[in-house]
Amino acid sequence: MSGNRRKAFLVSAALIGGAMLMTACQNADAAADAGSSQGPSSSSPVATAATPSGSSTGGGGQGSEATNNGTSTGTGKGSEDGAGSGVDTGGGKREPVEQGCGANDISWSTRSESQAGGYILVIAKAKPGITCYLPAALPTVAFGSDGTQAGPAEQSVGEQIKLSGSTAAYAGVNPKTTGTDGGKELDSIIVAVGGDDPDPVSLPVGTITVDEPVVTNWHTDPADAVPFS
Repeated sequence: MSGNRRKAFLVSAALIGGAMLMTACQNADAAADAGSSQGPSSSSPVATAATPSGSSTGGGGQGSEATNNGTSTGTGKGSEDGAGSGVDTGGGKREPVEQGCGANDISWSTRSESQAGGYILVIAKAKPGITCYLPAALPTVAFGSDGTQAGPAEQSVGEQIKLSGSTAAYAGVNPKTTGTDGGKELDSIIVAVGGDDPDPVSLPVGTITVDEPVVTNWHTDPADAVPFS
């Protein structure tokens, strides 16, 4: 081979080698670009799938449901077992509210007495299963359709009386305190526990003459319920 032909051959080989090297570099760059463009798309489904399980919406919904369930259970239990009833006396303790007597809580009876010129003894006992309190005040005693009401036979009010079981309270009624022949003839009295009692009762007493009547306070001893004028 002549010198010129050898030189031409070497130049051609160098050009071919350079072209091949450039092609290989371009292929490598394309592969790298392809990998970069696929990276976000390959990681995107993972991020999307993770979002529901870690979202604040899911957690908030569960927390709200638990709170509601807890509140409902606590309120229902308090209503059923009566834990919230009574008066708070401090230290987390509660005392039951005392029940005042109404006329319909009481078994009533009367009897005529001859002492002090004659009077009517009213006897009050709590009905079976009831415990209640008569207030420290006069019983309300009225007569006839015109509602004539008995005045006080004592200067001061008595004490509150607890009625339960066989315990009885007594009040004495003098239907006539005047010395005249006047008055109205009746055969029953109307008794209530205070002026606001919605269920007064009518008690038979036989024929009586009513004129400026009086009544004592409630007493636990019938001897204390004599209406001296």
